[in-house]
Amino acid sequence: MSGPREDGRCRRAISTLSELCQKKILPSLDLDTCREFLLLPSDQSLIISEPELSISLLAVIVVVCGLALVAVSVFLFWKLCWVPWRNKALSSQLAVLHSEAGDKDSMADKLKDTGAISFLEAAVKISHTSPDIPAEVQMSMRDHIMRRTRIQRQTTEPASSTRHISFKRHLPRQMHVASMDYGLEPPAVAEQPTSIGRIKPELYKQKTVDAEDTKKEAEKTCGKINFTLKYDYENETLTVRILRAFDLPAKDLCGSSDPYVKIYLLPDRKRKFQTRVHRKTLNPTFDESFHFPVPHEELASRKLHLSVFDFDRFSRHDMIGEVILENLFEDSDLSRETSIWRDIQYATTESVDLGEIMFSLCYLPTAGRLTLTVIKCRNLKAMDITGYSDPYVKVSLLCDGRRLKKKKTTIKKNTLNPTYNEAIIFDIPPENMDQVSLLISVMDYDRVGHNEIIGVCRVGINAEGLGRDHWNEMLAYPRKPIAHWHPLVE
Repeated sequence: MSGPREDGRCRRAISTLSELCQKKILPSLDLDTCREFLLLPSDQSLIISEPELSISLLAVIVVVCGLALVAVSVFLFWKLCWVPWRNKALSSQLAVLHSEAGDKDSMADKLKDTGAISFLEAAVKISHTSPDIPAEVQMSMRDHIMRRTRIQRQTTEPASSTRHISFKRHLPRQMHVASMDYGLEPPAVAEQPTSIGRIKPELYKQKTVDAEDTKKEAEKTCGKINFTLKYDYENETLTVRILRAFDLPAKDLCGSSDPYVKIYLLPDRKRKFQTRVHRKTLNPTFDESFHFPVPHEELASRKLHLSVFDFDRFSRHDMIGEVILENLFEDSDLSRETSIWRDIQYATTESVDLGEIMFSLCYLPTAGRLTLTVIKCRNLKAMDITGYSDPYVKVSLLCDGRRLKKKKTTIKKNTLNPTYNEAIIFDIPPENMDQVSLLISVMDYDRVGHNEIIGVCRVGINAEGLGRDHWNEMLAYPRKPIAHWHPLVE
């Protein structure tokens, strides 16, 4: 009975000693004793427990995290404290420089200019946002800014309205030199300042007269034509009777012509009449009558167009000239037949009536505002296969041949007599009114292809005829809208 009990006790004692050796609780138990007791081989070492390994890894992780927190704290401290402190130091240096410069009288005068103050403030702000710029560079920049401000104050003109800044940017610079008074007697005639590119009409008068004389001589060589007009009020028919032509130019090699006449009642070009051809004569007698059905109220807007041609059997007919009678009531009231003589104007091709446009001009000198009101058009040329057009008006502001601005009206569909009543406004200073002109173009809108020009007209100081007269009338009566009909040309 004692044998099994002793074996159990011995096993419990061995297990207890084994646990004590593994945990190394008793200091008297050394490694050799435990090896001998446990019968461990000499080349093996005691196994380290898992709790000791976990504690070591935790210590390493804590050390690494601590070093990372220290690095982040140092970086934040440098960003939040060191950089603002250095900027503050630079700002204080600039403030000292400004205070020293403010003691000088010349600097005080320059700072009175608001433009210089705003420019210097912008420069200081730039230096504040870029702390890497040395103080010497900032001083040189400040000196350059002050010199530039001084030059601008000496050369710039008085400020004008902000609405005219974009207009003046396109104009060429003008230099007005004031006469200096040296105590001498003033000149007899005071010369007004001029600008390069301004047209002087007096330099072109002789050339214009010569051109007119040449044109008159050419017109005389085309001869004259005699015809009569009469209106039948009952049948509402205009009767045109071509009587004769006199002193026509020779178009053939034999020294004569084969003339005939085409007759139109504009703006209708679909209905036309033609006389017989008279062979080899320069003074033909036609004596033929033609009838145009037209209401009486439309006679004031109609024009009689006579085209004189030289017949050629084997080539294209040569045009001798044309006659356009714009006012049918000019020589009579058409109630009785009246004989009319007209000079045949030289022409190489038939002039096409493109129509007319009515617009008004109004200028306000105090506001520097030019208002062009497009009212309506009439008898425009048909540009589409339907016999109508889709017209709109484009207005361009010109200065010395350059287009500064352009504006346009709305599009009117399928009409030859559109009504717009739309105002187009340009901002022009009074001193520049003699340098600008307006180009009014009537366009045909095309959804697929390119928009085509029906006709144009021009108004301004340098325009011709009615365009110049309309402009001068607008300047003579400011703040008053003045409207006129203008014929369109190619």
